[in-house]
Amino acid sequence: MGILETIRNPQDLSKLSEAQLDQLAAEVREFLIGNVSQTGGHLGPNLGVVELTIAVHRIFDSPRDSIVFDTGHQSYVHKLLTGRQDFSTLRQQGGMSGYPDRAESEHDIVESSHASSSLSWADGISRARQLTGDGDRYVIAVVGDGALTGGMAWEAINNIAADKKRRVVIVVNDNGRSYAATVGGFADYLASLRPTIDSFRAAPTYEGTLDWWRRRLQNGGPAGQFTYKSLHAMKKGVKDWWAPQGMFEDLGMKYIGPVDGHDLQAMENALSTARNYAGPVIVHAMTEKGHGYAPARAHEADQFHAVGIIDPETGEPTEAGGAKSWTAVFADEIADIADERKDIVGITGAMLIPVGLHKFAARHPERVFDVGIAEQHALTSAAGMAFGGLHPVVAVYATFLNRAFDQLLMDVALHKAGVTVVLDRAGVTGPDGPSHHGMWDMAMVQIVPGLHLAAPRDATRLREELREAVAIEDAPSVIRYSKGTVGAEVEALERLSDGVDVLARRPAGSSENDVLIVSVGAMSELALDVSNRLGAQGISSTVVDPRWLLPVRRSIIALASQHRLVICIEDGVRAGGVGSRIRQEMRAAGVDTALNEVGLPVEFLDHGSRNQVLERVGLTAQQITHDVVAQVLGTKVPFARPLPGQSHPSTGSLPIL
Repeated sequence: MGILETIRNPQDLSKLSEAQLDQLAAEVREFLIGNVSQTGGHLGPNLGVVELTIAVHRIFDSPRDSIVFDTGHQSYVHKLLTGRQDFSTLRQQGGMSGYPDRAESEHDIVESSHASSSLSWADGISRARQLTGDGDRYVIAVVGDGALTGGMAWEAINNIAADKKRRVVIVVNDNGRSYAATVGGFADYLASLRPTIDSFRAAPTYEGTLDWWRRRLQNGGPAGQFTYKSLHAMKKGVKDWWAPQGMFEDLGMKYIGPVDGHDLQAMENALSTARNYAGPVIVHAMTEKGHGYAPARAHEADQFHAVGIIDPETGEPTEAGGAKSWTAVFADEIADIADERKDIVGITGAMLIPVGLHKFAARHPERVFDVGIAEQHALTSAAGMAFGGLHPVVAVYATFLNRAFDQLLMDVALHKAGVTVVLDRAGVTGPDGPSHHGMWDMAMVQIVPGLHLAAPRDATRLREELREAVAIEDAPSVIRYSKGTVGAEVEALERLSDGVDVLARRPAGSSENDVLIVSVGAMSELALDVSNRLGAQGISSTVVDPRWLLPVRRSIIALASQHRLVICIEDGVRAGGVGSRIRQEMRAAGVDTALNEVGLPVEFLDHGSRNQVLERVGLTAQQITHDVVAQVLGTKVPFARPLPGQSHPSTGSLPIL
């Protein structure tokens, strides 16, 4: 039996010798490579925090002490050390989440996988501990992978640093190249002294002694004040040269490090020192993403930040590449547009490659800006660029637009800025779960005055609608598309005068108009399947793709008036979604045709494949067809308009109020 198999909870770590701990770290890496290569997941980040996580659990007492992981994709090691060692169902429906999950363990706290929020959680938890008499309990926030580029993190640090008694330890998992590695004999000598010096500086008497001398010198007349200023300047200069701590300590935060995050003993010493300080502390750990796995370290783009199913020996994908992805289509088209128009600029939030701006950046590096994990800043900066005569294209994951809604509303839309927002991974995304589903965007932007919203159904329409979007100069435009590969081209029977595409009329040439099916974006295949099934039941239908969902096209309203029932199929939340907006526009135009919104429930949807999630919520051709047939027959609300000579279905007597 290996050592990892004997670990059922963090307390088991205290029984291990130094040699056993080293063996445990090696076993954890072997486990991660062997298992994540079979399921896919966040491999590189977790390989980089093996020793760091072991040290955190050795020094602190989870769950009494609260451990919060920023973003949470680096929590696999934490899961292993807290008794979860069956990774066979990682990120699969009904299986282990790829992020912390309260339903899995009392050791998990923050389930949201949006970055830069962990320090606000730590601030809130530590405040609660103080007010409830549990001020001796620690809160440990593990933050890294660019999360400190998010403004929310610095807002939290500002508040944490203001209270010197709260027991908050911020472990900065620095796996980037912000600071050059120190080399040479003198650097090694300084590094050997650092644990002793950090222990001395974090001792409770240290700050008291400094305060005493500070007061004595400042009250000692001109000579004393000159001496204090000289000594303080010299001390600050030496500290800033030695380590990048000045910014943190200027905020009033004790700084420890930098520490080799792969040296378990060094990490334990640093964390023990932080624990003994009993106040807010930054522990700066230098790590390598993908540490210990050569294929990950050799991967230039992201050190295997996230992988699919791979060969564990080589790191190469085991499945052949499929059709072109939505992201790849966008990447090619926006780069071509940028070649044609010098006013086009790109903005990304720490995701240049994942959102497809890398080709644009390769051709025009001076016109693509990575602002870090700062979506709020990205949108307002884009408004400023538009004012300056540019047309910004802001590319983010759909779920992350949530964080910049105020800026979209008040900075971009209010000022009628010509800004295009491109939302990747819209709708149900699958294995990453509730925080990553891009299901809120269409309902959210419905209330933004003047906004134009498009949802392409295939690659041709994505290229077409992107070009139409960047031509809009007096309002924000949003284009959203799904995760994964683009489906087959869906050609239209005709395009109406306002740009709406008619995809099908069944039966062909029929004068009957039973059901109007409004297909949103990538739901066209599903909509056409429903239309075919309805035809088999003797129910006629027309399928349309609005292409531009906002403003609602007049032809949609006109077609609705000519049919007995309208259904809108979308992969966003039903509440306040596209169907809801069309129904409002119909009522405003005096059209009383019943409309059924077919979309996602207002729920946090658990992880699973896209198809599994859609089936779980009833977004299947079989279920939709079943409901529509019942509505046409008058046995399910909303009822289709009755045929001439038929009585209107009734739901029964009126309720007694």
